Amino acid sequence: MADRASAPDPARPRARGETIAVLRLLAQAGADHTPAVLTSREVGARLGVSQQAADRYLMALEHRGLLVRSLARRRQRLQLTAAAMDLLRAEYHSYRRLFEGPGRATIAGEVVSGLGEGRYYLSQPGYVLQFTERLGYGPFPGTLNVRLKPSELRRVNVVRDWEGIRIDGFEASGRTFGGATCYAARLNGRRCHLIRPDRSHYQDVIEFVAAESLRRRLRLQDGDPVEADLEES
Repeated sequence: MADRASAPDPARPRARGETIAVLRLLAQAGADHTPAVLTSREVGARLGVSQQAADRYLMALEHRGLLVRSLARRRQRLQLTAAAMDLLRAEYHSYRRLFEGPGRATIAGEVVSGLGEGRYYLSQPGYVLQFTERLGYGPFPGTLNVRLKPSELRRVNVVRDWEGIRIDGFEASGRTFGGATCYAARLNGRRCHLIRPDRSHYQDVIEFVAAESLRRRLRLQDGDPVEADLEES
């Protein structure tokens, strides 16, 4: 008699290659922007697996929050979630980097004053030590804030899939300090890093850190236009 405990768990983690293959197929069927109406048999036929195997794939994706499924007569409506699209974008980027090299982008904006929090945070020993070890310099206690237009925001968002330099969060004096990811940059020709905190108050403003005060070195005032060249680490 078969041992029921050994039956495959439909929600078990799948190999990354299997997951990407199913997500890619569903995206090609239009499930990236609108529900695709398919049966498990049809999904299986396109993948080259049985209906039962396809159904297990779909159940696993749903369990992981990568797929939303609902009934549509005798078929099912399948739509990929934002998390699923993030996985596909990351996969695309890994191949783009393989064949085209590190990502690069140029963005433009204008200098604005921040909330004044950068000075406090970048003075914390937990950040100073990591910046010194991972970026190669101790940070000036403060960030330069640059406001972007919507078109530039879309451009800078590509760095989400880049391989950046990680700054880990930590606890000190009973407080929790969040992590961030940094990307090599040159702002008006000066070496610096774009820093993207895991948590931020800003929607249309990005921040730059450097070993020196970029505002003073570049003689910048609020409203001045700046241009930054970003490069994947």
